[in-house]
Amino acid sequence: MTLVDLTRRVESGMPTYPGDPAVSVESHADFDADGYRVSRLELGTHTGTHVDAPAHTEADGATLDSYSVEDLRFTAQVVDCRDAGANGLVTAGVIPAELDPDVDCLVFRTGWEDEWGTVRMTDHPALAPETGQVCADRGFSVALDALSPDPTGGDGVPVHHAVLGAGNLIVENLRGLEALPTDRSFDLFVLPLRVDADGAPARVVAEV
Repeated sequence: MTLVDLTRRVESGMPTYPGDPAVSVESHADFDADGYRVSRLELGTHTGTHVDAPAHTEADGATLDSYSVEDLRFTAQVVDCRDAGANGLVTAGVIPAELDPDVDCLVFRTGWEDEWGTVRMTDHPALAPETGQVCADRGFSVALDALSPDPTGGDGVPVHHAVLGAGNLIVENLRGLEALPTDRSFDLFVLPLRVDADGAPARVVAEV
């Protein structure tokens, strides 16, 4: 088995969802002045590779601290939807008809990880509302290599409401999906900061 890190590095000035807090990683103490090193982080709960809890969009939704470590280990499968293109909608037809019965997370590969930090970053493909509803109805959490499963700057967030409203999770801004198998399931570990909040940056690792 091989561990594949699907996480973006947290660093000053990194791209964020439009309107989210800027990210800063600065020195608070250093060896020359203090004899030790401490850094100060300033960032939003949806920085970089992160997980959305239901509380992100649902008024009475659960926060991250409601989820156990076991809840954050998934049996995942890749859904290749790179054909959707800029601002395209991914229909439910891309979900394979036959999945491992243990699958509880779909990883949508839009191809948009290559647009990270470019002017096209917000033009990513998104899931059609009915696709989000199918995921919710089948108990799937959703992960993807783009800013959001809903169109950025679009009219509402129906996929968030469907998936998070069903008590499932959403993982955004993955990278390195080319290393994942496309013909079988794999274990996916989503390990966010333990904070009782609407979301948090996470180290996301696949075992393939």
